[in-house]
Amino acid sequence: MVSKMLVLKFPKMAVQKPVVCNLARDFDLTFNILNATIFPRKEGQMVLQLFGTKANFDRGVEYLKDQGILVQSTREEIARNESRCVQCGWCTAVCPTGALYIKRPELEVVFDEEACSVCKLCVRTCPYRAMELVPAEDYPLA
Repeated sequence: MVSKMLVLKFPKMAVQKPVVCNLARDFDLTFNILNATIFPRKEGQMVLQLFGTKANFDRGVEYLKDQGILVQSTREEIARNESRCVQCGWCTAVCPTGALYIKRPELEVVFDEEACSVCKLCVRTCPYRAMELVPAEDYPLA
């Protein structure tokens, strides 16, 4: 099973196509749209987390490219430096996707990396610099 965050850049001619729906229907891929700015008849961009078998993932990425969409891997990911984290919870207040939340009753900060949209708000907010940008794991895009 492959799970990868991708940045999709749509040219004007591709913004009207139901490509994400087709990824699910035709390639048996599951997706999570983490961020998108797409307007009709204009260029657009989407950050998409894609899940599926390696073969279906590769076929789906090839389909996107055939539709004229530029497919890029995210260049950075967020990681938590456990030795710096003091469980203050500041990061949870700014996380738009809920990737950072407080587990109760333990009052422990949990980081769900799969839900992270790499918006970098937690990196800027953390007073202890426990949230860090790290190079993304490279996955060769088909």
